[in-house]
Amino acid sequence: MRPFPTLIALSAAAAFGGFAATGLNDLLQKPANAAPAAAAAVPAAAALPTAVDGQALPSLAPMLKRVTPAVVSVYSRQTVRVASPLGPFGDDPIFRRLLGIPDMPRERVERALGSGVIVDAARGYVLTNHHVVENADGVSVTLSDGRQVEAEFIGSDPDTDVALIRIPSQGLTAVPMANSDQLQVGDFVVAMGNPYGLGQTVTSGIVSAVGRSGIPVAGYQNFIQTDASINPGNSGGALVDLQGRLVGINTASFNPRGSMAGNIGLGFAIPINMARGIMEQLIANDGVVRRGTFGVESQDVDERVARGLGLDLPRGALVTRVYPGSAAAEAGLQPGDVVLAANGQRIDNRAALHNFEGLQPVGTRVALDVRRDGKPLQLNVALKEGARSADGASLDPRLAGATLKEMDESARQAVRGMIRGAQGGVQVGNVARDSRAWNSGLRPGDIIVASSSGEFGDLPGFRASFERKPAQLVLNILRGRGTGRLLMQ
Repeated sequence: MRPFPTLIALSAAAAFGGFAATGLNDLLQKPANAAPAAAAAVPAAAALPTAVDGQALPSLAPMLKRVTPAVVSVYSRQTVRVASPLGPFGDDPIFRRLLGIPDMPRERVERALGSGVIVDAARGYVLTNHHVVENADGVSVTLSDGRQVEAEFIGSDPDTDVALIRIPSQGLTAVPMANSDQLQVGDFVVAMGNPYGLGQTVTSGIVSAVGRSGIPVAGYQNFIQTDASINPGNSGGALVDLQGRLVGINTASFNPRGSMAGNIGLGFAIPINMARGIMEQLIANDGVVRRGTFGVESQDVDERVARGLGLDLPRGALVTRVYPGSAAAEAGLQPGDVVLAANGQRIDNRAALHNFEGLQPVGTRVALDVRRDGKPLQLNVALKEGARSADGASLDPRLAGATLKEMDESARQAVRGMIRGAQGGVQVGNVARDSRAWNSGLRPGDIIVASSSGEFGDLPGFRASFERKPAQLVLNILRGRGTGRLLMQ
C-alpha cells in the first residue's frame, strides 16, 4: 500500500449537533450528566408588561408551553477498549508483575449527548439523529420534567441521519407534525434542544432556504436551512413553526472555524416529511430502510453536451447506462436520455437524480420528464429495490470469498475526503481467510473505488461492469488513510 498524500484542509466543515460529553467536561469542568428537573427547565425571564400603549406584546411562551414537554435530551453510551501504553506486553500479567505495574482498566465508557422529539406519545416513539446514537451500547432519555428513562433502539438510517428510539409511554406529550413541503423561505421557526448539555433551550429565526444539499453530513439530503441557532447537543431536537408544529429535526450547524467557534446562522434540519417516511420504514421493516432505485448510471450535463443534445441550458442528468432488468429498463429509459424532472421535481444534475431516488421507498411510481433526441418525453417508472450486498464469486471467480456491499455514509465521507472528485465505490464486507480474494490481499473494510472491469459508482454499477470479465482484474482500493492497487489472482 502506498500512502495517500495529505490533503489541504477544507475551508468549511459541517459540525454535527451531537457531541461527545467528554468534551463538555473540559469546557465546564464538571460532568456532563443529565441535569435535574430544575436545571432542565427553561430559565425564567424578567417580567414584561403584557401591553404597551394598549397593544398586546407578541410572545412565543404559550406555544412553547405546549411543545416543550415533547422535546427530550438523549444520552448515549459506548464501551470502548483502551489500548495499553505498553503495547502488547501491557496485556501480559507476568510482564506487569515483574515490573511492578498495577492492573489498568481495559475499557472505558464514552458518552455523547443530543436531543430528541416525541412524535408518538401512545407508542413512545422518539425521533433523533443517527449520529447521536451511532454504535451506542445503551441510550437514556431525560424528559422535560426531569424523569430519566432507558430507551429501546428501533433502528436508524445513516444515509439520512435519522434514528428512531422508544421510551415507556406513561405521561408523554407528542408534538404534532406539519407538512414540511409547504414551508417557505421567510417563515418563522423555533429550534429546541439541549445545546452543550445545558438543558432545554429555545432559539428562533427564519427559514433561510429549503431543499439544501451538498452538505457533508448525510448521503441523501433535502435540508431546511435556518438562521435559528443550532449548536452541539441540538442534534435530533425540534424545529417547529409558530403554531407549534414539527417541521424538521435539527441536524447540523456550519462554521468554517468548527463547531466550538459558535453559531453563525447556518443551521440545517431534516424536513419532517422526509424523517416521517424514514420512521415509517424503520417501524415496518424491523429497523431497516428499503430504498427504491431506477437502476441507471448518469453524469452531469455540461455546455458541450447540452449543445450536442439540443438543450437550451446545461442541466439535467444524462443517462450513461441502464442496468438490464432494472426499473428504468422496464420503463424504456435509454442511454443518452436526459432526465430533467422527477414527479415534477427539477433535476439539475447527477447528484439531484441520485438524491431523489434515494429518498423514495420501494414501489414508488415516478413520472420522469425526459429529453430524447431533442424531443420531450415522459416515462413512468416503478422503483425496484436495489441489492444491498453481493457475493464476490457471483461477479468474478477472482473475487471468491469476499462479500461486497453498498457504502455506508462514513465510507462515502472517507472517499470524498481522500480522493478528490470521487463519485462512489463499493465496500468490502467479509473476506474468508485463504480464499482467492484473501490471498490476493483484499481485506474487510476495504473500499473499491475503481476497477479494470469498468466504471462504476455503486454496487449495481460494479456488478454491471463484469458483464465482460477483464483479462486482468486490478482493483484500486482505499484502506484506512492510504490507497493502493491489488491484482486479483
